[in-house]
Amino acid sequence: MQARQKTMSLKVGLMLLLVVFAASATDAHAQDTEASSEYLIKAGFIYNFASLVQWPSTSFSQADSPIVIAVLGEDHFGTTLDHVLQGKKIDGRPFVIKHLRSVSELVKSAGNPRDCQILYVTASAMSHLSEVILSVRALPILTIGDTPGFAKSGGMINLILENNRVRFEVNVKAAKDADLNISSRLLALARIVQPPDSDGRKAE
Repeated sequence: MQARQKTMSLKVGLMLLLVVFAASATDAHAQDTEASSEYLIKAGFIYNFASLVQWPSTSFSQADSPIVIAVLGEDHFGTTLDHVLQGKKIDGRPFVIKHLRSVSELVKSAGNPRDCQILYVTASAMSHLSEVILSVRALPILTIGDTPGFAKSGGMINLILENNRVRFEVNVKAAKDADLNISSRLLALARIVQPPDSDGRKAE
């Protein structure tokens, strides 16, 4: 009973955070007519993921170095992600968003893990997913996608749309291999995905 209440509390807490950031982005959403509510919610999720993931100290050159989010492929966020993250900080670190049009650009960026802490892989880049995963393997870069099979293929967090609600899957092994510590508060709300070669039980 207590465990159930704790889980419900965590769900409510995260949803309240999402509501707060969705509300703060309402003006931005009104100004940017191309931004859908789906991507507004996904932008909120990205912020919350960043707040619930711990990177190794070597990922940043200075105490106030920004958290760099790279969007690989065709970007459907428009200006929504910029608006949602504008002025926000985590542990004193602001956000910087950059756009990568090709895997070759990613390879150059991945040469220095400090150049990118979060990599958002869009659907248009999924045909090159194996190359993308190989490029950042074992690097402290949080990989996020929104395409079926992303987490099972080695991505760390996959946003999925079910019954008009955005949910998410987490590949814990991929995160651990990259030396990223995902908060238990986040994992309690996630659908855990095991890689195909894992001996662990696959999540339903």
